[in-house]
Amino acid sequence: MVNTAAITDYRQQAREFLIKARDYLAQDDLHQASEKGWGAAAWMAKAVAEAQGWEYSTHSHFNVVVNNAAMTLFGRSHPAYRRVHELSGIAQNLHQYFYTRKQFLDGEGIGINLGNVEELLGILEPLTETEA
Repeated sequence: MVNTAAITDYRQQAREFLIKARDYLAQDDLHQASEKGWGAAAWMAKAVAEAQGWEYSTHSHFNVVVNNAAMTLFGRSHPAYRRVHELSGIAQNLHQYFYTRKQFLDGEGIGINLGNVEELLGILEPLTETEA
């Protein structure tokens, strides 16, 4: 049975994390901006997994869920399949930035990456919709 409350919660949290990421970026807190950007992608993937009945109980399930989503939405031969994978890689890079010394972080690049995360959320979100 699909837990619509959990799906809604995951989806809303993903959007809130993206807003917070941009707020942190504006404050030049690049570590928190990066981590919240990653969180936005991860929580939208959790919403997708819940809606589709896919497992998401560990960090490594992010890749599985994103791959399943890309296959479900587009199929392997569609150009958007590759784009989904590019976007998920960008989200994972944001997570890695949390562990990078600030002098090596680029705020402008992180801002671009947050835009890419927003694109990923838009692609994944339709898979969170369930029939009432």
